[in-house]
Amino acid sequence: MGTKKYSSYEQIDRELEILKIEKEISLQKLHLEIQGVKQNLEPKNLVKNTVKGIMGSYSTNIPGPYGKVFGLAIPFITKWIFKKRGR
Repeated sequence: MGTKKYSSYEQIDRELEILKIEKEISLQKLHLEIQGVKQNLEPKNLVKNTVKGIMGSYSTNIPGPYGKVFGLAIPFITKWIFKKRGR
């Protein structure tokens, strides 16, 4: 970044206001990212994502229509398992 030249204090104030808003936006994005990481690290979501990953890899390794059916059935099966555990 080069050095900016300003011709008035209003330009400097405007630039500072823009930087302040950009900083606030960055902090909000960081906060949302942290919340997402916290949610992904919950035990329920860790297991769910692991099962999805494992089953997804199996469905892509099974050739033909069986692999496609298996890949479509996995989300329903995992949802059913987690609903049953929540009772």
